[in-house]
Amino acid sequence: MLPYFSQPEIHLSGPVTLHAFGVLVALAVIAGWRSAVARCRKKGFDPEVCEDLLSCVVISGFVVAHLYSVIAYFPREVVKDPLLLLKFWENISSFGGFIGGLAGVWLFFRTKSGRFDPAARTAYLDVIAYVFPFAWTIGRLACTVAHDHPGTVTTFPLGVSLATPEAREYIVSFYRGAGRLAELPIPEELSKMAFHDLGWNEFLYMLLVMAPAFFALDRKPRPPGFFVLAFLLLYVPARFLLDFLRLGDARYAGLTPGQYAGGVVFLAALVFAVRGGSRNRSGRPAG
Repeated sequence: MLPYFSQPEIHLSGPVTLHAFGVLVALAVIAGWRSAVARCRKKGFDPEVCEDLLSCVVISGFVVAHLYSVIAYFPREVVKDPLLLLKFWENISSFGGFIGGLAGVWLFFRTKSGRFDPAARTAYLDVIAYVFPFAWTIGRLACTVAHDHPGTVTTFPLGVSLATPEAREYIVSFYRGAGRLAELPIPEELSKMAFHDLGWNEFLYMLLVMAPAFFALDRKPRPPGFFVLAFLLLYVPARFLLDFLRLGDARYAGLTPGQYAGGVVFLAALVFAVRGGSRNRSGRPAG
């Protein structure tokens, strides 16, 4: 089992504290950005277009990730304090980020409608989709060190150990918040168990499954939209299933906001990829 540990942090001057989560998220964005631009150059695409597109994706992604998180997961808190909507440094949702990222792609090409045909748009989106698992591996490592996606208790050997009082106090607080304290075993048994850490689970999935799969699939030329579809088939269903293990998330008709957002991302990216891929199989933007 993975031992439970507190998130590493460094106290800087005054009230400023540098958290491991923030550092790793920043590294994930930088790694994804640089990898996408390098891939554009390798494919013969315009790197300036790629950087402009990434700017829209990152900005809209973070904005919608925050808004979706606070509105879908904390609606009561937003009603009490609407200013939560403006605290963009707090609370982000990964699938909210995906929706925002797709919105950024749409907005970017919408403002340049005469320059890029559907096949070109799909080719650039495919570049972003390809680098996703490599950057997301770092991003989910950030979630792992922060333990910000706790799941149900388990005897699964890859769970996070509940052997320490700090770990048990942490998971009990989430069960209490979810109104599920009665589901926990007695303390003596709980100390021998673990809890599902969804960030850790996704990190392992990215590292051991998606990243190697994308690397292997890239050995042959692929049509535009191929890696968008690969992302949809390999990531979205896995994330949908993992969300059933989450604690503390708001649920609507039995599903989490992330599961609903996953459906939106799946359909939107599928339409985007199929429309572009069906018009051009060359793999090179025509814009």
